[in-house]
Amino acid sequence: MTTLTRPPADPTVRRKPRGQFKRWLLDGMPEPAGKRQGPHGKPDEGHTPQSWWKVMCLTGVDYFSTLGYQPAIAALAAGMVSPLATMVLVGVTLMGALPVYRRVASESPRGEGSIAMLERLLPRWGGKLFVLALLGFAATDFMITMTLSAADASAHAVENPFAPDWLHGQEIAITLALISALGIVFLRGFKEAINVAVVLVGVYLALNAVVVGVGLMHVVTEAHVVTDWWAALNQQNGNPLVMVGIALLVFPKLALGLSGFETGVAVMPQIKGSPSDTDEQPTGRIRGTHKLLTTAALIMSAFLVASSFITTFLIPAAEFQPGGKASGRALAFLAHQYLGDGFGTVYDVSTIAILWFAGASAMAGLLNLVPRYLPRFGMAPAWTRAVRPLVLVFTAIGFVITLIFKADVDAQGGAYATGVLVLMTSASIAVTLSARRMKQKAKKFAFGIVAVVFAYTTVANVVERPDGIRIAALFIVGIVLVSFASRVRRSFELRATHIKMDQAALEFTAANERGPIRIIAHEPKRLSADRYQLKLQHAQQANHLPKDSNALFIEIIVDDSSDFEQELLVEGKLRHGFKILEIHSNNVPNTLAAVLLHIRDVTGLMPHIYFRWTEGNPIANLSKFLFFGEGEIAPVTREVLREAEPDITRRPWVHVG
Repeated sequence: MTTLTRPPADPTVRRKPRGQFKRWLLDGMPEPAGKRQGPHGKPDEGHTPQSWWKVMCLTGVDYFSTLGYQPAIAALAAGMVSPLATMVLVGVTLMGALPVYRRVASESPRGEGSIAMLERLLPRWGGKLFVLALLGFAATDFMITMTLSAADASAHAVENPFAPDWLHGQEIAITLALISALGIVFLRGFKEAINVAVVLVGVYLALNAVVVGVGLMHVVTEAHVVTDWWAALNQQNGNPLVMVGIALLVFPKLALGLSGFETGVAVMPQIKGSPSDTDEQPTGRIRGTHKLLTTAALIMSAFLVASSFITTFLIPAAEFQPGGKASGRALAFLAHQYLGDGFGTVYDVSTIAILWFAGASAMAGLLNLVPRYLPRFGMAPAWTRAVRPLVLVFTAIGFVITLIFKADVDAQGGAYATGVLVLMTSASIAVTLSARRMKQKAKKFAFGIVAVVFAYTTVANVVERPDGIRIAALFIVGIVLVSFASRVRRSFELRATHIKMDQAALEFTAANERGPIRIIAHEPKRLSADRYQLKLQHAQQANHLPKDSNALFIEIIVDDSSDFEQELLVEGKLRHGFKILEIHSNNVPNTLAAVLLHIRDVTGLMPHIYFRWTEGNPIANLSKFLFFGEGEIAPVTREVLREAEPDITRRPWVHVG
């Protein structure tokens, strides 16, 4: 007598690696959705959500920290037109990026972001390839955030008047040390990120408010700087309409000031919702995220406009050039000049701290993004679900980028802006498609205009600074090549994350109390009674199957073969008097192997499955399996079973005739 009360085996459970170091390195790998360390990670089960304004500081370490280098980059890129171009940037922020990401937050309340929206809107292989390309741009965004922030932090350290002389010329070494420190922090585990972010952001914004306030006072008392600027601007451009036109053309160079919105959506799981919130309708969390995005955008917009004016009016243009005292640190230059080296040093320390933490935020974003998509697509090794190996990989990539760009902030600006703008363009396209699907004509038109603006900005940035698209292309090509190599390598894994059998399926498998359980594989294209009868007769003749074997049929209906992992539901059905186990899945052989092992573990009886040889060229059939989940069924099923169950005496039988 067998029992069906035995808990089934979980196909996602992996054997623990041997060796203390390996166990430490791969800690967390068995979790398919996994807890993520870092500020953007999925909270622990015991985690207490925080107020939206505290979480705003978490995304603010990325968003607000750009004040450390944005005014200098804007002045260098746009010159005297920088204030006008910054006002255009603020308009795009408040009327474009903000409405788009408020919509993204409403439609992805678990922090998945615009990439997940596009994945849902563009299914199958086309959607997967599009997501891989976006992941390449997201990797560009986050990796350059990490290296650029560390490089700017090193610039603030070196240019401080109290810095020892031996630090000068050591920007690369300091940047590598800061990136190494990031890696060490994440290898040890990153907790209490919100509390640290609140302190850093609060202090940093307060210091910036002082610097900007003092700068505005100097602009008021030295009114000639404004008239001198306006006269030079008129002399250079002549017509106010020409100035506006130039500002519109130049504003893509200031796109770094748009960073932070994708991060703002990613931290949504950290936000405290309302008591009435449910997992399906977290209305309070969405409302809190809207407050976060709006408040952060308003604060940043005010600082961007004010800082662009005071830096343009008060700092000589030559100081913005590479090697100048304001290069990459315009507000720090003003802090030292007008408030003294003591206050300026405090400002430098605060800036270095928040820039370093912005790098930590970017690292956490990568650790949250990569395991969410690539392992689920089958396009990354299993160890990418663990935090520590990924930390080592990203740290190594950060080293390479720093050495290539020689820790130059300006040189990395184009690549950073490209990553940010492509993600924003994809988000605007996603919400436009969503509005179209919901037949919201006015919103579809409005979001469509925003998408066009971001598309123009992206193209203009790429034309102006093609190095950004080249770097993003390297990330995309690398991700695609590694992804498909991994998909091929993982082809023979069990892909089911969970298996459940309905009552009828359980009764079918329990009907034979002594075993073995005989199952005939049937392709669900022809479902007539004659077809089932012929398949049964073939199994009896080719495999000497007893006529009283009480054989079951098993049918796999392939839905989306581009998916890799999937939960399986085995449904029992009666068709023309034959007992059938029906499963919707993304492939045939891996699903068959997983279900056979599940039946063995639930019933305690050994399943035997019967196939006919597949017609056609075996190479072509193998290609069909890799891309469409079908093809060379029998030998692949046997190979999946062989890899999943090393004990041959416990391995389900595969018969082919």
